[in-house]
Amino acid sequence: MVFFLVILAVLILIAVYIVSVYNTLIAMIEAVRNNLKQIDVQLDRRFKVFESLINVVRKYMDYEQTTLKDVVALRAKAESAKNSGDEAGRMAAENQISGIVSGLNVVFEQYPDLKANQNAMQLQEEIVSTENKLAFAKQAVNDSIERYNARKKMFFTAMVVGMFKSKLDFDFPYWQLESPEKIKEREDYTVNL
Repeated sequence: MVFFLVILAVLILIAVYIVSVYNTLIAMIEAVRNNLKQIDVQLDRRFKVFESLINVVRKYMDYEQTTLKDVVALRAKAESAKNSGDEAGRMAAENQISGIVSGLNVVFEQYPDLKANQNAMQLQEEIVSTENKLAFAKQAVNDSIERYNARKKMFFTAMVVGMFKSKLDFDFPYWQLESPEKIKEREDYTVNL
């Protein structure tokens, strides 16, 4: 009888542990998904601010038509990739938009009247602010993915993940925080003495 109670207690403890690990991993997966939604919010905000800026600077530059077409095409490509589940394609398109946004500062320098335009300056500040918020959102996603990956690889946790593979085992892609050009530039940097 005592032996049966001990076995029962051990089985109950194992079941409680499995449920606890399962619930913890589900919470971590949902945290990653929530952080991904925050990126979506910032990407939508960036696109709307970018459209507004293009409308303000339309009379100043011929460049804007191509830029707007490029941004709209890349945004459509990102949305299509998102809808088809191609996170790598989506990330690549969004990173290309970030490259276009960073090039706008050069255009602003070429047009002194545009630099003096209050609406254009405000929108440029909004783009910089949005890019900063987007970088923070990407870092939050990467951090939550890292916590999830570390937890699911722990010894006993990995056994629970193996039992519920379809519910607990996900490979979330990391967001790139810098453009490939900046990374290459940093890697190729040499100091000339």
